[in-house]
Amino acid sequence: MKVSVLTPIYKTDERFLRETIESVLAQTFSDFEFLLLDDCPEDDRAGVVGSYDDKRVLYVKNDRNLGITASRNRLIDMAKGEYLAVLDHDDVCRPERFAREVAYLDAHPGCGVVSGWTRLTSNGSVNTYPEDDHEIKYGMMSGPTLWHPASMIRKSVLDVCGVRYEEEYFPVEDYMLWMKLLPRTEFHNIQEVLLDYRWHAGNTSVKCKRRLIESDLRVRAWAKVHYPELYTEWEFRRESVKRVRLFGLPLLKITTGERETDVRLFDRVPFINVQRRFR
Repeated sequence: MKVSVLTPIYKTDERFLRETIESVLAQTFSDFEFLLLDDCPEDDRAGVVGSYDDKRVLYVKNDRNLGITASRNRLIDMAKGEYLAVLDHDDVCRPERFAREVAYLDAHPGCGVVSGWTRLTSNGSVNTYPEDDHEIKYGMMSGPTLWHPASMIRKSVLDVCGVRYEEEYFPVEDYMLWMKLLPRTEFHNIQEVLLDYRWHAGNTSVKCKRRLIESDLRVRAWAKVHYPELYTEWEFRRESVKRVRLFGLPLLKITTGERETDVRLFDRVPFINVQRRFR
């Protein structure tokens, strides 16, 4: 078995779930098992998943609600594939996603995690991420620079390193997973859209916004202690300031950082602020 597709389910909208399942079954790469783990025993989606007559699809239900972190770990332990394709229950894979990611991992045995760009279904905008291993790791000092729901992981890397998702960092347990793997393997982002990401009020990152911010800061504090050289590089590079003058007088102050670009008139009056979305 080459690939295990890992999808946790929880009260998923039937239309969204069907789009997700059908995007997997429509992949140009076919050597995979599709594991769907339902974490809501009292309101399951057995009927929806069971309507697809494909032997690659395996539906499993937790006896009780475990939460997303424990469910992701259970999926890893169930997986028989060499590679693990992460996929959330309401996102849509592009047809070539698995083929592109498998080809890259096959050709680069030193790489343990590969992902790519994503398109937001809400407005069609594309989230882009750096390609180079060092730039990805450097960028991790300020936030995830590799999109978790579009990622494919070499299972042996997780097993050898003994790394799994950690509940204490929910809802950014994926960010901490990348941090733990940082010195153990290489990362890569394919420079094309591999996934359509559904951004809506039901997203975990939306519902748990305060906890997300707190956990994100905890992960970054952990990184500062464990990867001082990378963190120092990030602090050195994170902000640049450019000033535009007109007739010798200060007109615009443009500050570019990892998370935003801030433009001010006459050095102090807010004019434009463009924020970069990391998750």
